[in-house]
Amino acid sequence: MKKFTEFVKESTPETEQQDAQELKRQKAHLLNKAKEYADQAEREKHFGHGGAAEAKGETMAAAASNVKESAAWQRSAGKNPEGGLNRKGIESYRRENPGSKLSMAVTTKPSKLKPGSKAAKRRKSFCARMSGMKKRLTSAATAKDPNSRINKSLRKWNC
Repeated sequence: MKKFTEFVKESTPETEQQDAQELKRQKAHLLNKAKEYADQAEREKHFGHGGAAEAKGETMAAAASNVKESAAWQRSAGKNPEGGLNRKGIESYRRENPGSKLSMAVTTKPSKLKPGSKAAKRRKSFCARMSGMKKRLTSAATAKDPNSRINKSLRKWNC
């Protein structure tokens, strides 16, 4: 399981390139393991032993073919540099979580929102929830850092 901080890194072409390189590395590792098991199975056949390595090699090859890119909302491609998710991130989240009601951030200034409107209530609820998370679940350094994901999202929602 990835750490929370790995999910909230900035969206830059460099991080997207790093994500692609990590996927390539994982796939290459699995293919190398499959090749090792295939070689071991060949040796076992030559000396008349069982076929455990052959089965493991087939499993590793199948796993390598199933390695795929994670959803955009978990990568920097689906994150807005100013905080929160971008449209691509929201769409990928909805695809992975059918029935989800996730929608775009309420970025309208509070003075422009009609009091008691749906948008005003969403904003107020989000700000209360995230301010509590910032207070209780972040380190002092993260709470003070203006470039942390939580501070960026609070700024975006005008909290």
